[in-house]
Amino acid sequence: MTQTRYAPDRGLTVRMVVTMFLLGLLYVAFVGALIAVGVRAIVVLVLAGGLLLVQYFLSDRIALFAMHGREVSPQEAPELHGVVDRLSVISNTPKPRVAIADSDVPNAFATGRDQKHAVVCVTTGLLRRLDPLELEGVIAHEMSHVAHRDVAVMTIASFLGVVAGLMTRFALYSGLGRDRGNNNGPPIGLIIMLVSLIVYAVSFLLTRALSRYRELSADRAGALLTQRPSALASALVKVTGDMSRIPTRDLREAQPFNAFFFAPALSGRSAGASLATLFATHPPLERRLDQLSRISAQLGRGA
Repeated sequence: MTQTRYAPDRGLTVRMVVTMFLLGLLYVAFVGALIAVGVRAIVVLVLAGGLLLVQYFLSDRIALFAMHGREVSPQEAPELHGVVDRLSVISNTPKPRVAIADSDVPNAFATGRDQKHAVVCVTTGLLRRLDPLELEGVIAHEMSHVAHRDVAVMTIASFLGVVAGLMTRFALYSGLGRDRGNNNGPPIGLIIMLVSLIVYAVSFLLTRALSRYRELSADRAGALLTQRPSALASALVKVTGDMSRIPTRDLREAQPFNAFFFAPALSGRSAGASLATLFATHPPLERRLDQLSRISAQLGRGA
């Protein structure tokens, strides 16, 4: 694959590898625990594997459908295509498909299993609020996710959580909690539920930690590519500030896609909320702005 001009991030690469390795170990332990308690849940695991393949290969279409987005031609959105064209040239990356979602929630996301199957989608709310340089910063941020391949990694990383959730439902609704003629036997349904909940919690925390770092990495890569960290910072402030003006119902509808958004729809901010930060998909706004400020100072010194 052609080398892109997005700044490489060794820290992101290491985190992606470590996260996938730990999730793989967790998956093996999970399957082993199910076998140990005598569960014949091969149907559930095959179903989960099928869902992974569908999610991986059709992630771009699923995301667009869920967000009511549609691909637009250069004739329909010449300014937006112009920004994407320019960034594709200067970053030496294939041009992704371009889409617009009819939503007042100011946001953007990129999805797709690789650069050839990527799509960048922005909402009408974002287009109305940002000036051209701010929009360029946001799209550079989103395209860096594709260049760094962290979109595909996040898609795969979510697989174990899906399996754990399916197994929990399987235990609840298939009667595994009832004994099998042996009243002294272990409560299989309860064991499955506990193991599934533990697996889900661990995979959840691992993917959230990766999600927070990849946002910082995309901010850094986008700012260095455009050489305008201040424009990206301005976009962050605008988008985050305007979230409070969006109806709560609309924000809740968008919240399931927080991990893929430029900025979270509902951040759940509270004073000293270390627990909320642990569960967050994005780093705090202050941390993102501080990083962009440091990059701006470095560029100003010619670093």
